[in-house]
Amino acid sequence: MSKKYLITSALLYANGPVHFGHIAGAYLPGDVFARFQRMQGNEVLYLSGSDEYGVPITLSAELAKRTPKEHVDLFHEINSNLFQKMNFSFDHFARTTWEGHNETVVQFFEDLNKNGFIEEKVEDHLYSEKEDRFLADRYVMGECPKCGFQEARGDECQSCGASYEAKDLKNPLSKLTKAPLTLKKSKHWYLKFEQFKEKLEEYIVSKKWKSHVAKFAMSYVENLHARAITRDSKWGVPLPLKDTDGKVFYVWFDAPIGYISAAKEWAQKTGDPDKWKSFWLDDETTFINFIGKDNIPFHTVFFPAMTMGQDTPYKLVDMVSANEFLLLEGKQFSKSDGWYIDLEDFFKRYSSDQIRYALAANAPETADSDFSWKDFQMRCNAELLGKLGNFVHRTLIFAKKSCNQVVPTRRELKESDKKFLKDCGLAIENFKYALESFSLRKTCQHLCELASVGNVYFDYKKPWQLAKEGQTEDLETTINLCLECIKNLAVVSSPLIPDAAQKIWQTLGKEGELSKANANEKIQEPLKEGQKLGDSLPLFKRIEDEEIEAEIAKLGVPKKNGREKDYPTLKNKISFDDFQSLDLRVAEIISAEKVPKSKRLLKLLIDVGFEKRTIVSGIAEKYNPDDLTRKKVVVVANLKPAKIMGIESQGMILAATLNKDLELPFIQDMKPGSVVS
Repeated sequence: MSKKYLITSALLYANGPVHFGHIAGAYLPGDVFARFQRMQGNEVLYLSGSDEYGVPITLSAELAKRTPKEHVDLFHEINSNLFQKMNFSFDHFARTTWEGHNETVVQFFEDLNKNGFIEEKVEDHLYSEKEDRFLADRYVMGECPKCGFQEARGDECQSCGASYEAKDLKNPLSKLTKAPLTLKKSKHWYLKFEQFKEKLEEYIVSKKWKSHVAKFAMSYVENLHARAITRDSKWGVPLPLKDTDGKVFYVWFDAPIGYISAAKEWAQKTGDPDKWKSFWLDDETTFINFIGKDNIPFHTVFFPAMTMGQDTPYKLVDMVSANEFLLLEGKQFSKSDGWYIDLEDFFKRYSSDQIRYALAANAPETADSDFSWKDFQMRCNAELLGKLGNFVHRTLIFAKKSCNQVVPTRRELKESDKKFLKDCGLAIENFKYALESFSLRKTCQHLCELASVGNVYFDYKKPWQLAKEGQTEDLETTINLCLECIKNLAVVSSPLIPDAAQKIWQTLGKEGELSKANANEKIQEPLKEGQKLGDSLPLFKRIEDEEIEAEIAKLGVPKKNGREKDYPTLKNKISFDDFQSLDLRVAEIISAEKVPKSKRLLKLLIDVGFEKRTIVSGIAEKYNPDDLTRKKVVVVANLKPAKIMGIESQGMILAATLNKDLELPFIQDMKPGSVVS
């Protein structure tokens, strides 16, 4: 019996072109899963689109001397084209500026308001006289009210880790113009999230989410409070109340509602305006969000709460697949610093299958991962070309030479043939399980495994020797089974590398679009003996060293404010006795968890051999708590305790840093308590 899947990839903010970091985090995993489920015979609605409101849009549009609408029109078209080049199979790629989105957002607000979940407040907000506008936290800086750091962010101090309201900053300034800010009263509407706390706790506990997603969500639920859903702006979905000109919904409120409005627009385009209901209003639907880790609270807490407050029984999300971040050659993607890959230029030389496979094989599933040109070359040459492409090519060439370029007859199977079929079946089942478990890394491993099984069998049977010895029946059986393996390679790889899979399918004499076929039926259905085969076509292009060197050279050196990376100035020299006063010890991390209300702090329980301690460390933006358990680090063991975010920290973990980069040195063999000198 077929199932029904509602699949979404996070709406892409229409303030710039998509890059590989976005693709690896939310879009490629969603597309591969959607393609896989369609080929399982299931009904799928796969949605994404452009998120087009918010202050960053207006600011970027001003700098580019465009209206906000012109700005989002430009990047919606650019990104739509790039997604098409990447072979993404969205059923609909929507926009939050279409009128049906406004209607859906207004309905959400009206239900929440009617049901008592909205309140009005008049409060002081930071205002820039020079810019003639209120500024959101992200555009504010000033002196930290806790430690006095002069360039603290609007909601959290990157020096001491303190969390606060932006208006608590001393001497607040605009990040954009450095103009001083004043407090000015403004009325806003707040969603009383604390009223959903109990329901959210029950909801999250009932879901089998990955541990880091569930923990992250629960940390937000524990500290739920009313949150503003409006802001002062002309760009956004207007508040549908009297005398509220200049009030629009915050982009975080309207954006996730875009999944519903996108489904409505899709339904209209199918000619059945109510068709969206068969997904959104059916409790049998499996609803899955594919997102980056920075979107976890919005998809696991805020949007579910908003949905719980509706009169319409919209489906709550069943699974949230949240990936970590993808770096470029060890550093964050940054167009302003020249540290990025121009995708328009990329697709002039490389195929969508090559980048889909390379990103999947190195997907940031449990920790940040790194796209490097050398790894890209290795994946394409050694795995796609060397394993998969080589097996297909050598089999088809031999079939043309020794089997009249048709599928030969399968005769009586030997033990080696039976083992080959069994190994192929196991690799296929492992491949399917990896896809169902949202692991693209393992999916690629099992795809390579299936190709390797084919190559090993081909080498073991030595068909060239069978031909020389006149063992025709054994030869034909060998080639028949190799072609069967190639057919199954095409079927299982179609969600991941659809162009190459389709080429293989057609070369085997098959008709129609493989991506629309039922995978299980095609795997069970043997190739027709005597079927004419096509010529072996190049599936993948070899990437030469010179090409990779040229790509790396394009990156140059990452810049910061027009200069090469700044290195911190050396501190004053100390004596050997000063150094000896530090007590550095090996410590094993027993457990780690996020500190509520902080983006960068982790609370760690460590074992220093002779006792256990708690340490608060600012490494949350780089390291996943689950990945730190049982790792051994170096700590300053004789540092005086200090309270950070209300938690007593009894030491400090040593880390290497350079600008935004951070890395912990891990100890491999020494026991906790060992002295480091």
